[in-house]
Amino acid sequence: MKDEMKRTSILFFLIGLYAAPRSFAQPDFRLPAIIGDHAVLQQSADVRLWGWCPAVWTMKIVCGWNPNDTVYTIPGRNNAWTATVKTPAAGGPYTIRFIGDKETKEIRDVLIGEVWLCSGQSNMEYSVKWGVSDAGDALKQPANRQIRFFQPAHAYADYPQDDCKGEWKLCDTASIRDFSAVAYFFGRSINGHLQVPVGLIGSYWGGTAVQPWTPRKVYEEDTALAGLAGHIQPGWAPVAGSVIYNAMIHPLTRYRLAGVIWYQGESNNGEPADYGRLFSGMIGGWRVAFQQNLPFYYVQIAPWDGYSGINGALLREQQEAVLGMQPHTAMAAIGDLVTDVRELHPAAKRRVGERLANLALKEHYGIDEIQPYFPKFSNWKMRRGNAVITISSIGRLVHSGKEITGFQLAGVDSVFYPAIAREESDGTIILKSHKVGIPIAVRYCFTNEGSPGLYDTNGLPLLPFRTDKW
Repeated sequence: MKDEMKRTSILFFLIGLYAAPRSFAQPDFRLPAIIGDHAVLQQSADVRLWGWCPAVWTMKIVCGWNPNDTVYTIPGRNNAWTATVKTPAAGGPYTIRFIGDKETKEIRDVLIGEVWLCSGQSNMEYSVKWGVSDAGDALKQPANRQIRFFQPAHAYADYPQDDCKGEWKLCDTASIRDFSAVAYFFGRSINGHLQVPVGLIGSYWGGTAVQPWTPRKVYEEDTALAGLAGHIQPGWAPVAGSVIYNAMIHPLTRYRLAGVIWYQGESNNGEPADYGRLFSGMIGGWRVAFQQNLPFYYVQIAPWDGYSGINGALLREQQEAVLGMQPHTAMAAIGDLVTDVRELHPAAKRRVGERLANLALKEHYGIDEIQPYFPKFSNWKMRRGNAVITISSIGRLVHSGKEITGFQLAGVDSVFYPAIAREESDGTIILKSHKVGIPIAVRYCFTNEGSPGLYDTNGLPLLPFRTDKW
């Protein structure tokens, strides 16, 4: 009896399987979230478009800027297809039609312009609705159809994903509230100077370290970096190597970019000496994944008195060191924009975004009249028991207070003491301390909370530095 019931059940299953509609097993026809209405595509470039459809189809693509040129592509065995189209100079709006054998999709209001990926942790994620202290009138009427936002949802995965959740939105009073303030002001400046559409991809997550943003291939090719991947204590966000990259960056890697801006580092303060190699590895890994030598412009973390020891200063030093590890990188310092060193998230975000934009406008877009570089330490020497510091800067430095502060000197005992500083007519800075007989090391703002008070003629602060390696 049991055997007969079993045979009957199998028979009904098979009948149901073969009687099911043929569409039951047919793969769907879809595009990734980032290829949708209101998208911005990189101008004057070979741009990849991709999606999924039944493997027996032939996909035809017709772009509104060149309607007489149809691009054909055939999906692979995994039902995925990719096509490359040439975009014109900035302009639009356009439509793009994706024509399959049995279905057509169309995306509308597509602009051609400059596309930037904006990533990092909470200071990049810091949105306009949290309050921007230096916004001025810039947020009163933010509506601008030339600026668009795409913000992938927070996600993580053990393996690289082919898509993410998100949609392109026009810049207006509603959409700007939840988008990165730094990224918005960066894009606003690029749009204002170049007068072209700007697409901003805001892939960020507060509380994240650099390790989960790094592709797994980087760790597979560098065992030393792989050993550092686990040096992060569990927190609110995922900490395992590559898991955020897999879900929030890898789905975007076929999308053509102009470059990347990055604001992160605070969550790596526990092991500051490792940060330079880790961040450099991430940059290299992203460039391989995107198949572009992407420019990276990033923010040096702000002063904060909550770090252990001098870990904040050490991490800022590592961030500056990456400039020598990776080409096409530049760093914006923001220590002078902090009004309360007890606050990990400074509310001044407009000038942060604009400083990043100035680096891009100078280095990537070649606008010569912009001077975005920060004054920095050049060398020092001893003279009659004093330390004489030479600074590389645009014009002679000026100081914001009555006295020049932030300098420290140390002698043979390796103990640092505040230094008395004065600036000479030639721009050199003379340092002395009654507690240091013969100075052998100099530091400037090399503490967790050190805020600069010296500026060049462009109003940019002197970068923190030290001459020792203790």
